[in-house]
Formats: sequence, structure tokens, C-alpha cells
Amino acid sequence: MTTNTDLSQISVQFIKGVGPAKKKLFSNLGIESVEDLLYFFPRRYEDRRNLCPIAQVLIGEFQSICGTVESCVERRSFYNRKSVTEVVLDDKSGKIWCVWFNQPYLKSYFKKGTKVICYGRADTYKNRIQMVSPEYEVIDLEEAEGQAFKSIVPVYSLTRGMGQRYIRKTIKQGIDKFKDQLLDELPVSLRNKYHLANIKHCIEAIHFPQTFEEQETALRRVSFEEFYFFQISVILRRLSIKRKKGITQQSTDSAALEFINGFPFALTNAQKKSIRDIRADMAGTSPMLRMIQGDVGSGKTLVALFGCYTAYKNGYQSCIMAPTEILARQHYESILKFAEKGPLKGIRVALLVSGLKKKERDDIYAAIAEGKVDLIVGTHALICEELNFKNLSLVVIDEQHKFGVRQRALLSEKGKNPHVLIMTATPIPRTLCITLYGDLDLSVIDEMPPGRGKIHTVHKSHEEEKAVYEKVKTLLAKGTQAYFVYPIIDESETLDLKAAEDMYQDFKTNVFKDWPVGLIHGKMKQADVEQVMLDFKAGKIKVLVATTVLEVGIDVPNANVMVIEHAERFGLAQLHQLRGRIGRSTQDALCVLVSDPTTPEGQKRLHAILSTTNGFKIAEEDLQIRGPGHFFGRHQHGLNELKVANPLSQMEVLELARKEAFALTSQDPALQNKEHQRIKAIIKKRYPHYLAMVAAG
Repeated sequence: MTTNTDLSQISVQFIKGVGPAKKKLFSNLGIESVEDLLYFFPRRYEDRRNLCPIAQVLIGEFQSICGTVESCVERRSFYNRKSVTEVVLDDKSGKIWCVWFNQPYLKSYFKKGTKVICYGRADTYKNRIQMVSPEYEVIDLEEAEGQAFKSIVPVYSLTRGMGQRYIRKTIKQGIDKFKDQLLDELPVSLRNKYHLANIKHCIEAIHFPQTFEEQETALRRVSFEEFYFFQISVILRRLSIKRKKGITQQSTDSAALEFINGFPFALTNAQKKSIRDIRADMAGTSPMLRMIQGDVGSGKTLVALFGCYTAYKNGYQSCIMAPTEILARQHYESILKFAEKGPLKGIRVALLVSGLKKKERDDIYAAIAEGKVDLIVGTHALICEELNFKNLSLVVIDEQHKFGVRQRALLSEKGKNPHVLIMTATPIPRTLCITLYGDLDLSVIDEMPPGRGKIHTVHKSHEEEKAVYEKVKTLLAKGTQAYFVYPIIDESETLDLKAAEDMYQDFKTNVFKDWPVGLIHGKMKQADVEQVMLDFKAGKIKVLVATTVLEVGIDVPNANVMVIEHAERFGLAQLHQLRGRIGRSTQDALCVLVSDPTTPEGQKRLHAILSTTNGFKIAEEDLQIRGPGHFFGRHQHGLNELKVANPLSQMEVLELARKEAFALTSQDPALQNKEHQRIKAIIKKRYPHYLAMVAAG
């Protein structure tokens, strides 16, 4: 093979030990090619050079320990009577209890005298040190006495049927066989300027580092490369769209005032500022690309409606795309009220969702194509091929992180360079927002509308749960509705926690048997979830048991109580978004966090959520408490475009890469120069959707 071989085109089966069955397992991890395998980096490392003696473990911290199995027993869980495997490890300095839930098969692994490495968070329970559901690896005698044991060992994400030793061995073989064919895609001038090592050394050092300093340096170099090409793609995307001629839509001072003063309540200053931003953008000659960021309930939708109002006044169509049918219906119903009386009076609105009957859908398609509808509210149904607009001039996307860049582009292609307005309730620090969504201008709504009831957040221990239930019963008797939120769905989970399914059954037959109880969770069909939510909104259900599927929910003004059990299992941002589902009316609301935090981190998180209801302050607290790497999930919030680099923990690297990306695109905005053709080809391969609108050059 030549050094120009494209490793993304070579199947992982070309590595010894990977047959058809193992190839399928690798596929479960998103690994199809040799390139995928080499860039499948460890999620953490175990320093087996200096394992922590059990007697010296720090309570509340994640650590690796190694001990010999002294005993292994099974018992029943206190909460739900499910299986518990309890293993005592001894390393001569001390003993530790390791506990796993609902995994009875583990008993066959932990034979007395077996040497085991465990990684987890040490806690105290009944005056003993324990780890709950730690990661584990059984070590054979040869490995324990060998040199490999006294090294920094990579730990990878796995799929069922694959072990750590197998994946380490396979990756080592892949590196040995193919590393000389890895191409350095980062320009030589940048590698020299920032003293960045070659890619071959970096890939090996990330997987099998001799020191942690070597691993950090290598990761920094690979991250710089990824940031650099990603930022170029984001900047090019913005430039390519801004170069196009937009649909100029003026709104007079009197029209803007008519909108602002047309509601039965006063708009906040933050809402008015965002409206001014939209007004200026839509009056410009290039398409608007703007994100409105604001807490749950801050009035983002009303601000977005100003854009729809402006389009309507100028004789154009607009659309709002929501991630779920229930949210789309909520937007639709709100707009209908404003269309009867208020600033949107006379606007013709249609709802387009996948559940419509064929004739109804076809009629809506025809009305939209003929211009008989001014504002279309819908779900993914808006990007279907059959739908044609007469003169779409504004696209509004709700909860941006639920849609990919490609979906955004497909909706924009329904019009001739329409304005794009995106809404998100995810509180992201401004610098990070600019980086991730650098093709968008930013408006922040950091005030809540006046007249809302206050949300009182209190903390209770699990021992006080009966008193919590009695308090909820008292409030239900007064006519309110309540949410109960749990971190897991059912008994198949491996943690000793109350589960939504179990508690639903208990509430229905015992605790809240005098009130209708409903259940929603992530394994249910979307249509079933939406039906339960509609029944809850209509008051047919009084107590709703749920998992975090509630994060993006609908307004139920009468639901003013929320109990979050095992609150320590949720991130701060999650807790804040869940809490935002109550307090949606003039009535005060109550949020009860049931938790027994045993770690300093858990206690800090609890204090933060109890002390403020400001989403941006909570985001900053989350960043400080949990560290940048755990701020929020990549996939959930649009970070999945970056496979290696982490913008939160590597902000300095990101800023350097962004500076270099700006320098390049300022010099050659379309990457037309001969020396930049290679960079353009790399970006087209890595981020094709970001360049969907970039003119060929």
C-alpha cells in the first residue's frame, strides 16, 4: 500500500482478529473503517503504575483500586427487592465493598482469590467504604505480574460482547500496521508555528501514552486540527449565506409598536431588544442568521412571532419547525389566539404534522403552494419533498439542538435565501455559543415575563418521602397537578434507584389511588407520549410520572408541583430545565428535590439549584462544579460534529484554531486559491452538511 491510501476506505476487517462477528460489534460502536478505529480514542485512562491503596481512597472521588476477591454474595435491594451482587475486595491495606444491582451473572466472574481492578466513586455506607456499580476488569496472574500492568492503560467505551483487552489489542495491531499511512492534513506552516507533532506519533500517544503529559500534548494537537477545519466550515457557511441576496422586509416604527403593544401583557426589555435585532436583520440585504437564547418560559416564541408578523406585513410566508408534534400544536394554538385578536389578527395559520390524514395534508400542501396560508407551524413534516411554499421568507426553528445542520438547510431550501431564526432554551456560555454556532448572530433573553408565580425549590431526604407524598396530596386536593420525575425507567437498569415504571404502579394502586396517574418515558412511542401529555394538559391525568423526556415539554399552567427523586443523578442544567415545566401561571409553584447527596460535588449541585432560578447562572455553576468536560452531552446539544475536541475544556486551543481559520477565510473566502484546494477537500469530506450552501469554487 502507498502512503496515499485513504484509511477511511479500508474495512476494520483488515486487522487481525476482526472477523464478521467482531466487525458487527465494532459497527455498534460506529467503527467501520481502520480510520474510525484509530480515531476511537479512550474515554479515560487507568494509571496502573500507582494504583490507590484501598486504605487511602478519597471519599467522593473517582479512583482505581486493585484487590483480591475475599467474598461474593447476592442479596435483595432495599428499594425494589431486585438482585444485588456484593463483592469484598482486599489489598492488604484495607477492604472495600463493591456493589452491582440486577446483574446476578457477575457472581460467576468474582471467584474467591481472583484479582480485580475496579474504577468508580468511593462513598461511605454503614461505616464502610464502598463503590456502587464500578467498572471492573478481572486480571489474570500473568498480566498482574507483567510489565503491561505497570503502565497507563486506556479504557474504551464498549458494546456487549467486547472486552477491554480485546479492543486494546485490536487498536494496537491497527496502529502497528497502518500508522505510516496516516496523512497529516494540518498545513505544515501551522504545525511549525505551534510546534505540533506529526499525526502518527499523536495517534499512538493518545492510545498508549508513556506519560499523561505526552497524552495531553498529542490530544491538543489532534483537537487543534479538528477545531481548525470545523471553524473554517462554520465561517465559510456563514460567508456563503451572507453573500447571497436576502429578502429585504422593512417594518415601520408604528408596525413594530403595534406588535409590541398588542398583547395583554408587557414585553420585557430583553424581548424588545431581541425584536430590534430581528427587525434590523430582516431589513438588511442578506439573509438573517440569528439564534435567540433564553430560559424556559422567557418568551422566545413571542419574539420569533415578530419575524412572522414582519413577513406577513410584507406579503410573505413564514414557518415554525418544532421537534415534536405536541410542541408544534402548542405553538399553533397560541398563535391562533393572537390571530383572533391582537397583533397577528388576520394572519392565516396552518398546522402540518405527520399524523394528518392524506386528504387533509394534501389540502394544506395546496393552500401553502397557492399562498393561501401565511404562517405554517409543523414538525419534520415541513421538510418533506412534496411541500412547496409560494414565497417563504422566514424559517423559525425551535430547540435547535434537536435538529441537524442538514435539516436546517433543507428547510431553508424551501425558499429563496429565507431569513433563519433559531430558538434554544439551553443555557450555553456566550463564548461557547459563538464557537459552536459561529454562523449565527446571537440574541439573549435573560429576563422572565412579569406576573409569573415564583418557584420555591426545597430539598428533602429519602426518609422524608412520606411527608412529601402527603404534601402533594394536600395540593392535589386543592386542584393542582403534579409531576414526579425519576432518573431511570424500569428494573432492567443496573442501579439501586427508584424507577418510573415501578413508582407508576405503586402510585396508581396505593399512594395516589384517588387521582388519575399517567406515565411517560423515552422508550414509549412518540405518539403515546404526546397523548399522555395532552391528557395531562386537559386535566384528565392529575399525577404524571416521568423521566427526563419532560425536558422539552409543553405548558401545563395548572401543574405547579414537581418532585424529582434521586435528584443527585441529574445534571444541573437538566434539573433546571425540568423545574422550568412548573410555574407557568400566576400561581406559585413547588419543586421538591429528594436526594441524599454523599459527595461534595452532589452537595454543591444541590446548593446551586436551591439558590437560583437563573439558567445562565446555573450554567456557570455547572461548569465550575462538574468541570468543562461534563457540562452537557455532546450529542444532545449539537457537539456531535466534533468527535475528539472538547470546546469547554480546550477553549484556549479552540480560540487559536478559530483565529487561524479567520485568517485563512479572510484571505481566501471561497478557498479558491490552488494551495487551499486540499483544505477545501478535507472540509467537504469531514463536514459536508456545513458546506451544503457553499458555492463550488
